[in-house]
Order: sequence, then C-alpha cells, then structure tokens
Amino acid sequence: MREIVMDTETTGLDPLRGDRLVEIGCLEIYNRMPTGQTFHVYCNPERDMPQEAFNVHGLSAEFLSTKPLFHEIADDFLAFIGDSPLVIHNGSFDLGFINMELDRIKRPPVPRDRLVDTLLLARRKHPGVSNRLDDLCARYSIDNSRRTKHGALLDSELLAEVYIDLVGARQSSLILADEAPIMVRSGVSDAPRRQREIALAPRVTEDDRIAHRAFVATLGDKQIWSEFWGEPDKAAS
Repeated sequence: MREIVMDTETTGLDPLRGDRLVEIGCLEIYNRMPTGQTFHVYCNPERDMPQEAFNVHGLSAEFLSTKPLFHEIADDFLAFIGDSPLVIHNGSFDLGFINMELDRIKRPPVPRDRLVDTLLLARRKHPGVSNRLDDLCARYSIDNSRRTKHGALLDSELLAEVYIDLVGARQSSLILADEAPIMVRSGVSDAPRRQREIALAPRVTEDDRIAHRAFVATLGDKQIWSEFWGEPDKAAS
C-alpha cells in the first residue's frame, strides 16, 4: 500500500487570518517502508514572516521571496500525493493550510478521510504523556539531532520512522541478515525462515526405528512407495 508522509511549515497558526504555507515536504512509503521518493518545495507566501514563526523554522521573507507561488507548484504536488493516504502529525493543522491554498486557486480540497493522524495514533498508544514529534523520537530511539529547526522534509523523514514504530511495522519487517532464503520447487526463493540455534532433541528412539522396520517388513515387497523410494528396508533406515 502506498502512503505519503507529509509535513508543512507556515507563517503562523491560522490560515483563516491570513497565515500562509511556506514549505511542503513529502516522503513516499510503500508497505510501511520508505521508497526514497520525495517531494520538497518552498513557497513564496506573499507576505511578511512573523518573528515567532521564523524562530520555529528559520525561513525568512527575504529567502522565500524568490521561491515559486503555490499555484506554480500545485500540479506537481497533487500529482505526487495522488490519491494515497496522507500520514501527518496533527494532520488537521497541515491539511487546513493545504486546503486553504487550494481554495485560493479554485481547486478541490483534499478529503479529510485520507488523513492518517499520527498524533491521534500516539495519544491512543501512549495516553497521558506528551506526544510531540521530538517526544516520539526519544521514545522510539530515533536520532533527531539534525532537527535544530523545524523543516518539512526532515520532519517527514522522522515522522516516517515514528509511524513505522507506532503501527508496529518495524517488528514485522525484521529479517535476520544471516538467514539464507529457502528455495521452493518453482525456483523462486521463499521467505527466509528463522533457524533454531540449538536443534531439538530427536523424539524417535532406536527401539521405535526397529519396530517400524519390522512393521514395514510385514507389508510384503509390493508397497506402492517402493517404486519411488527403493526397497522398504532402505526407505525405513
């Protein structure tokens, strides 16, 4: 299943009061594993940058003034996310800004039912504690030392790792490197199987083997399996 992990940066907290989108970062995952495909863009918000927002992400109005307007990147953005579910931390915030920008250029909104909100997932799994992205990175031993400022693409990369842990996909995808694939008759390798470090003790005793050979001997020399396995006493050995 294809999913898009996404984050945004903005000029503030409320798109209804004139705050605008300034950065979008997206990362593609397939079956809960990153594919390496990303989408990243800065947008000119056509307005000033409040100091409070600058302190969070470090994007100045001067830097953004040379970047494309949202309508210039909208088609590429929409093509990248396609109709895939959107994995976002506190997703209502980001989706609100995305849909406000889409409304400005008379494009349909992204449906809210596509949203997978990792903040809600984290609150259900870890109730009663802080579930900010930094908190979750610490909880799952994910290195976020590069996160000196918020950045949409970096935060998407970190969120992808958090999401994989939140839904338990990391454990289900673990494969020991030293396990060799088992070949099936079709010639296609089957999934690797874990091997026991210490073999189980045999449950068949030598007395059992002698009794089995004696029983087979009573069946005569026309057993159907003898056509494939040879003489009965050899097959039973």
